[in-house]
Amino acid sequence: MSEMASAAYWEERAQRFARGGEGLAAVCSYGMPAFYNTSIQLTQYLALAPWLEVEPGTEVLDIGCGVGRWSRRLARRGAHVTGVDVSPTMVDEARRRAHEDRVASRCDFRVADITSFDLSARFSLILGVTVLQHIMESARFDAAIECLARHLAPDGRLVLLEAAPSQRNTRCDTTVFRARSVGHYLAAFASAGLEVADITGVDPAPFKTWLLPHYRGLPRPLALTSLALVTGLSLPIDLACGRLCANASWHKVFVLTPRSAVDATP
Repeated sequence: MSEMASAAYWEERAQRFARGGEGLAAVCSYGMPAFYNTSIQLTQYLALAPWLEVEPGTEVLDIGCGVGRWSRRLARRGAHVTGVDVSPTMVDEARRRAHEDRVASRCDFRVADITSFDLSARFSLILGVTVLQHIMESARFDAAIECLARHLAPDGRLVLLEAAPSQRNTRCDTTVFRARSVGHYLAAFASAGLEVADITGVDPAPFKTWLLPHYRGLPRPLALTSLALVTGLSLPIDLACGRLCANASWHKVFVLTPRSAVDATP
């Protein structure tokens, strides 16, 4: 998918889903039931929580910010957050929600493609949640990581939550999603001059990845029943064991620093 086609896809998706409820249907699994997206949000938050404890005044970059769900959380803790997203509708909605939450003075949302943007600034924390997994072309994927490395302060950390199975697995891949292996990510990070300070898990329960490739082909009642069952079985395992079971986890949190930086493990 080209940069132009990707931008058009995300803008169409944003126009359909970004303004509803918490916007999770636009930024997690669009069009999926609220109970499923809420479970995704819970597992993501638990996995990211150690890295969301920022000091007031911390300069943060939130890539693929969507409706600003992480930007606003960080701004409420006193961070100065720059959020970038390829969709103008997402950016407009993020600004509106920041005003509603009374954190607009600490948020700066901009339309930008993460493979090529230049903010002429460096950030103490760069956060990306399920963004790189939607970049299909290898050259753009590498360019995005290099771009992030250029925006990272010498003593900063880059925190990425991405679909990254320990072994390459294509069963959930689509025209807009690719679950690259951990090894693929590690090679790209090293090439961009980044060191891995930590890798933790998110969702080691395997049931979702068994169902999701078949979900949209099932009759609607059966699909919803199956998804509810899978979600109910997965959530206790993911919440209890997610961070501890990185190797078994479908998604992983990568904590990265510039190559010369000191270990950033909390």
